[in-house]
Amino acid sequence: MSDESQSSLDSIWQSEDPIFTNKELLDIEHIPDEERIIGRDDEISNLANGVHPAIRGGKPRNTIIYGKTGTGKSLVAKHVTQSAERFAQKEGTHLARAYIDCTQTTTETQVVIKLARSFNDPEKTDISVPLSGLSTNAYYDRLWNILDALHDVVIIILDEIDKLQENNVLMQLSRAGEAGKLESCKVGIVAISNKISFKDSLDERVLSSLQEREFIFPPYDANQLREIMRHREDAFHEGVISDEVIPLAAAFAAQEHGDARKALDILRNAGELAKDDGSDLVLEEHVRDAREQADIDRFSKLLQDQPTQSKAAVYALSLLADGQKQEEFSTREIYEQYEQLTKTLDIDSLSQRRMADRLNEQAFLDILGITDRVGRGRGKGMTNFYYLLEDPKVVQTAIESDQRFSDVKS
Repeated sequence: MSDESQSSLDSIWQSEDPIFTNKELLDIEHIPDEERIIGRDDEISNLANGVHPAIRGGKPRNTIIYGKTGTGKSLVAKHVTQSAERFAQKEGTHLARAYIDCTQTTTETQVVIKLARSFNDPEKTDISVPLSGLSTNAYYDRLWNILDALHDVVIIILDEIDKLQENNVLMQLSRAGEAGKLESCKVGIVAISNKISFKDSLDERVLSSLQEREFIFPPYDANQLREIMRHREDAFHEGVISDEVIPLAAAFAAQEHGDARKALDILRNAGELAKDDGSDLVLEEHVRDAREQADIDRFSKLLQDQPTQSKAAVYALSLLADGQKQEEFSTREIYEQYEQLTKTLDIDSLSQRRMADRLNEQAFLDILGITDRVGRGRGKGMTNFYYLLEDPKVVQTAIESDQRFSDVKS
């Protein structure tokens, strides 16, 4: 490296960030102090009342929390259980907690492995938990042994639980004490779902063993979103944010069913854009650009692990929806566009039924929507119609980050 290049790097390392003082405050994973949690006092109290017995070694109530994305469900669950863990220590109770993101940990075996590894201290238990190589039952046995050896109570947060491929883990965890799998440790479950119909997917045995309480997190309104961002404003240097930034970011997020996650994403991205522009201020134009980038980032994250055929099916739908007043399209309409697209991409075309299976998977993952209608043909059976949950341009930009799709429009 030349002396000039090294000098340039040195100046970067030594310089102060001109926009942010504590960007962590805008991180979705950050658990802020309680005074920064806005509009969720009742929800905090409800969950804390259910968890309260755990402080002194009792069994916490199982709870299911419903609400749309960005309504504070995960934040409140993490905050309450973190506080409970801290107070339990003062009472001499060994309380531990674990958080599972079911969009990433989707199978029963994966959940049990992650729980066992989270709660384990191999030096104390002499129990190993390999990432593979054992049966699911063997992993359960190790989990039960770890819990009894180390903990009086554990609280398990299962976030986006509707993304689990099976619900047997709920029954196993909720019945562990009753079934004699655990001798002393108590288990509490906090299940979080965006789908209020989630319970409909559970069989009677699971519902009976859960004996849960449930409550719904309402969306934030624009005033609450503004207040949330005002309480994170010290993530920036004083005077860096222009007056219109927070109201505009709140207005955009309020349009998206009161999504605080999106509001903070927009605010953080606006700061990053201002920094990249060399601007001393975060301006309205940065917020507008940040909103579009936040949409693309969110959709890219949803699609990043999806196979090429699934992306092709969604991309075909986006091409149909782009610039048209029509919002919903039948499987047949999408398939005709999909077949043209696969020729352009030089990949095999699936059958219409298999392509529809890919679309149904994406609907399950909330990447697109689906409705059923009575067909107009001779058989007049049910026909699936699909629609995008995001602007077609955003969907295309996100998918085009995959090299295979980058030259589709050229």
